[in-house]
Amino acid sequence: MTVPADILRAEQDLPDEGLRELLTSGDPALRERLRANAREVQEANFGRKVWLRALIEWTNACRNDCLYCGIRRSNGRIRRYTLTREEILSCCERAWNLGLRSFVLQGGENPAAVQNVLVGTVAEIRSAWPDATISLSVGELPRETYTLLKRSGADRFLLRHETASPAHYARLHPAGMTLEHRLQCLRDLRDAGFLIGMGMMVGSPFQTLDDLVRDIRLIQEFQPGMIGLGPFVPQKDTPLGGYPAGSTDLTLRLYSILRLMHPKAYIPSTTALSTLMDGGRMAGILSGANVIMPNFTPEPYRENYTLYDGKSGSSVESEQLLARIRQEITDIQYQYV
Repeated sequence: MTVPADILRAEQDLPDEGLRELLTSGDPALRERLRANAREVQEANFGRKVWLRALIEWTNACRNDCLYCGIRRSNGRIRRYTLTREEILSCCERAWNLGLRSFVLQGGENPAAVQNVLVGTVAEIRSAWPDATISLSVGELPRETYTLLKRSGADRFLLRHETASPAHYARLHPAGMTLEHRLQCLRDLRDAGFLIGMGMMVGSPFQTLDDLVRDIRLIQEFQPGMIGLGPFVPQKDTPLGGYPAGSTDLTLRLYSILRLMHPKAYIPSTTALSTLMDGGRMAGILSGANVIMPNFTPEPYRENYTLYDGKSGSSVESEQLLARIRQEITDIQYQYV
């Protein structure tokens, strides 16, 4: 009998019906075969290694009003902030001194602060730590701004597409935001020289199985160097805050499927997964993910970066969180880098 998980491993592709079977099958043997194949492909390409990247949530100010996001423009229940250059550089220094060599600057879509703060800060980070990897996740910006950020020294840019269905996208975002514009931004980022990342929320409101298959196909079309996905986690102060959280099992299956289709991609095991699932970080690694991003946002600001409720690790000091993650990685006989 031909096993879909083996076909996917051998050919890095499956017909849509095969993908649906892997996403929905209740057969525990098939589920384990999928996970084992993903783990073996991950180890063949990267070794038993997990890449640690210091996450710095540098601003929660956002011009958008996405219906699922806790830092949406109209949420008046959070205190807005934007870190100064000095604060961002201090976060990088702490992470560097603890052995991390990769920084991820994530924030709301805040074009003025990108111009006034982030561009110059990226250049200073590149100057101070020339061997560091600098990744950004700051939303949809003009093509020339992406070029400026790249010239300042940034290496990678994650812009989740969220859903490959235009109709579904419209139900998650306010009028004026379109899937086509987001995809054009991804093309602009690639043209600017970035290693790009994309991805989706798993189990977001109104999502169908066909939507997820479309997501897999869109990622296959773009062939990104990074794939970021995690389960939907509701935030109580948003219009979609009453919807249930996404499935952790489905998220782990997607890690495995995408690892088999993209053997050399960087795939984070996300905080959203560990928020919903005890042991979620390592479950993600053992399903094909190979990146974890410990939070280095300064403590006074971290509680206001409320993309969703109950974020794992938000009340733990960065040094303690990093030590815990490193121990978890060692416990599953992997190495952290």
